[in-house]
Amino acid sequence: MTLDSFRPFFRGIIDPMASILDDLGADPNYLSVASFLFAALAGISFYFRFLLIAGLMVFLNAVSDLMDGSLARLIGTADLRGDFLDHVIDRYADIFIICGIFFGGYAPWQIGVAAITGVLLTSYLGTQAQAVHIGRYYGGILGRADRLVVIFVATIANFIYSDNIYWLPILGWMLFVIAITSHFTAIQRFICIWNELSM
Repeated sequence: MTLDSFRPFFRGIIDPMASILDDLGADPNYLSVASFLFAALAGISFYFRFLLIAGLMVFLNAVSDLMDGSLARLIGTADLRGDFLDHVIDRYADIFIICGIFFGGYAPWQIGVAAITGVLLTSYLGTQAQAVHIGRYYGGILGRADRLVVIFVATIANFIYSDNIYWLPILGWMLFVIAITSHFTAIQRFICIWNELSM
């Protein structure tokens, strides 16, 4: 169900936007930095329970994260430094967004810690595949693109309906789901990479 399998479709939308940014003289690394700032603002907004602002910032983080790589490929500046910067910023973005949600009181810290460790392990295994010369691995039930969509939808839903469902609000249940599925995704990635290395 991972949205990464739809990358060719999204490129048909993102690449023309990247062309417009190229005409405006945008720098891919600045877009990466912008994605980090949007994530930091999302985390702060979650903490202070400004959900509409948080949702907007999550959306802008996702768009700018898609755009930086597309723009770099378009103008021929895609390199290892840009890839490294993008991965570092993505991990900090994940930390800001997830921690902002549970620091904001939408879920107990135990669920928050389970979610953030699962998210970081999932991303680590995806990039570790590169380190062992298999190539970047995006597989599994819940990749980063899926996670951002889930967070965005849950944020808007929680704004519309702020009461608890049983003992957690919608964002709390969303974090619970991410905690489970991210660890499951990490296990999926480990098994797939391990099998590749065994061939």
